[in-house]
Amino acid sequence: MDMLNLLKCLCSANGTSGNENAAAKVAAELLNEYMPVTVDVRGNVIGDTGVEGSKILLDAHLDQIGFTVTAIDDKGFLKVARVGGIDPIVLAASEVTVHGKSDIFGVITSTPPHLSKGADKKAQEISEIAIDIGMTKEDAEKTVSFGDRVTMNGEIKPMLGSRVCGAALDDRCGVASILRCLEILGEKVKKLPICVMFSSSEETGVGGAKVGGFNAMADEAIAVDVSFANAPGVKDTVTAALGAGVLIGYAPSLSFEMSRKLEAIAENNNIKYQAEVMGSSTGTNADDIATAGKGTKMALLSIPQRNMHTAVEVVDLDDIEAAAQLMAAYIISREEKKNA
Repeated sequence: MDMLNLLKCLCSANGTSGNENAAAKVAAELLNEYMPVTVDVRGNVIGDTGVEGSKILLDAHLDQIGFTVTAIDDKGFLKVARVGGIDPIVLAASEVTVHGKSDIFGVITSTPPHLSKGADKKAQEISEIAIDIGMTKEDAEKTVSFGDRVTMNGEIKPMLGSRVCGAALDDRCGVASILRCLEILGEKVKKLPICVMFSSSEETGVGGAKVGGFNAMADEAIAVDVSFANAPGVKDTVTAALGAGVLIGYAPSLSFEMSRKLEAIAENNNIKYQAEVMGSSTGTNADDIATAGKGTKMALLSIPQRNMHTAVEVVDLDDIEAAAQLMAAYIISREEKKNA
């Protein structure tokens, strides 16, 4: 499966934090081509070759941002609470899917500019927005229940060149990069001590990574996530560029040795990369995997992304490929060092 279709496959499945079942099923089926797969009590999709030796863990989070239904008002409009870091400023007039007894198309209501003034022109708080599903309260209650999840509609679509746009690319593009890494390794995978975790609940507090990292007891780990790409309106300190390569992270919570080694491997293999320096924590699963259990030597690779946490996230397929190639080259180098 080519990368574009892989992303379409991964991103089309509902997987809001704490309810990743549909996305987990898709990811598990894809991962099962390379190693035995289980789903743990936290909803993490776990793959492990079972090979003895110095184990490396590859992690990308499976969950996406969204909403959860809190009420149905007297006119049939849905009220919601956020699941993850949704910015209200991007929501008015957005298309959504309500995952009730069946999937229901809906739109977030928007006051026409002719009728809005003053405070009405400001973004509403999440608790104030309403989702129109075209039903009366009586009909809505037959299909929608409190706690049902709602996701932003944003089909994965190709743009010019190698860029793609859509919802849930944070962090299904990271999942895709790990699957592509395993494809690059091919039959070697089954002979290597590799563990893969497509983790749950990153967007709401990295609960999945804490449990999964503890259970993996890996010697080394690489987390793959997205990070900010430069764009109009984005502050000048964001310098990562789309298509310029995968970001290699440097932070106090990461292994400096691993980051430097990844950089050297990228140089030696002509893999495009950029550096991402963080003065404190990374804000990703890497921070918690590093300190789980006995502790893990940790690295972070990030895929540059524009419009994060929206239905129109933009990434470059070449950067996803660079992340996959770098992970595969790193794993091969570990084996070469062991056998030297």
